[in-house]
Amino acid sequence: MNRFAHLLLAPSLAFALSLAPLAPVAAEPHRTTPVAGLRADLQVGDLVFIRVTARPFVEVADATGSWTNHVGIVVDTGGGDATVAESTLPRSRTTSLARFVARSEGGRVAVRRLPPPLTQAQREAVRRSAERRLGVHYDTGFDLHSRGQFCSRFVREVLLEATGEAVGEVQTFATLLQARPDTKLDFWQTWFLGSIPWQRETVTPASQLDSPRLVTVFDGRVMH
Repeated sequence: MNRFAHLLLAPSLAFALSLAPLAPVAAEPHRTTPVAGLRADLQVGDLVFIRVTARPFVEVADATGSWTNHVGIVVDTGGGDATVAESTLPRSRTTSLARFVARSEGGRVAVRRLPPPLTQAQREAVRRSAERRLGVHYDTGFDLHSRGQFCSRFVREVLLEATGEAVGEVQTFATLLQARPDTKLDFWQTWFLGSIPWQRETVTPASQLDSPRLVTVFDGRVMH
């Protein structure tokens, strides 16, 4: 979401979502596993990255130069399936791991975590922190300081509150664009009603996927 740099005052979410999806970004995973195999390796606090196909989020991935455009955080690994908390449209919620990864284009999934493993107290804090943020409306402006939520802000705040670790780089939209000056701005100018909020601060899934604070648990395709 490095190109979150251009999302915010969404003129019409319905308009943007109705547009035909862009051509998919080629993924190059090196591993393949069934959902059960992925589930067995998960821990509370893990970040799970996927790629959804709704047009605005495909644009986000394109703007950040990354395959991923959505992220959730594992809040439970018990029972028949792991549970992922996420900020999504229309409100933040929890969903099963199987349903979460099933939404990823081509089955592409990455899992990253903080080292060393979280303590029991930290895992409980992750659950409580995520629970407090459920039911919050999605912020289509990707504003780090708004009353709403968006996926990368959601997981960043949960981990920061529970562990003290800030994952993901806070950047202005202007800084993001300087990093990728070839980004097409037409879509985002429309998204922001003609005026991109250059000085707005945000955080992107791409910066979290690349964060040096995290280690990779899995990067590949998940079969159903």
